[in-house]
Amino acid sequence: MLFSGMVSGQRTAWSNASLPARAAASCRIALLTLSIAAAAGCSGGSDVNVILEKLSEARQLSADLLVQFTKAADAANRAVMADTDEASVAFAQEAERAKQAVQKDTDTLGPILQGLGYSDETRLLNEFVSRLGEYRALDRRVLDLAVENTNLKAQRLSFGPAQEAADAFRDALKAVAPSVPSEAWHVEALVAQAMTTVREIQVLQAPHIADADEAVMTRMEKQMATSEAAARNALDALRPLVAPASQPRLAAATAGLNRFMDLNAQIIALSRRNTNVRSLMLSLDQKGTIIAACEDSLRALQNALAKRGYTGIRK
Repeated sequence: MLFSGMVSGQRTAWSNASLPARAAASCRIALLTLSIAAAAGCSGGSDVNVILEKLSEARQLSADLLVQFTKAADAANRAVMADTDEASVAFAQEAERAKQAVQKDTDTLGPILQGLGYSDETRLLNEFVSRLGEYRALDRRVLDLAVENTNLKAQRLSFGPAQEAADAFRDALKAVAPSVPSEAWHVEALVAQAMTTVREIQVLQAPHIADADEAVMTRMEKQMATSEAAARNALDALRPLVAPASQPRLAAATAGLNRFMDLNAQIIALSRRNTNVRSLMLSLDQKGTIIAACEDSLRALQNALAKRGYTGIRK
């Protein structure tokens, strides 16, 4: 009715208008007809403003998806690089919260795209969801390894209690005296040998903690065992050579060596788990590839939605 009335009015004016005025009126009628037809056809009879609001919401959600996903990936990386258990756990929890936000945005965005009839955008979102599943599975492995911090714990043992035990071993041996002056050189040589072999074990701890190669770690453990045997042989050789008053010192040195080797066994066990090294390798290799694929899908989705507009609303 409104359209008919408007056209009728234009026709009345037409008969009384000059030729240029008639031409201008003809253009206005044509444009009005196309505009109303386009609005009716694009909206499918629904309110165009509502559809545009949905498009705007879809754009906002897609932008937030990329932000939250980036936050999740960044927090997970910080969990891997953290130097304390507390920091690793805190960053892992931060990553989990960001992943929950990603899931919420995804669940909200999907029905909106389907309601708008955006098949290309729905495909891109589904592509991201599929890649997100791969990311979640790998991220769980990485974070579980990261929060164990076995390499970090091994390092702390090496630089702390193991160092103290080695120093106690050294201090106990430095106080021993030979039973007779003529054996002084012999005692000094055996003490030096025992100290040196314990230091050799200490030197091997750091590269063992850092290495991820099983064969390399096995070779270092064999070297440690050889050095331990040399240290114990030196202590056995010292027993008949030291003065009775130094026997308690020698016993303290033996206890110190036992303590040191117990700690060394703990260091090796933690180092063998290699959770920090493995989580870092996964983050730099496999996980980096999946993150890039997820971000590509989200950017493609954002670009597709950015191209939509008044004339881009379709079923």
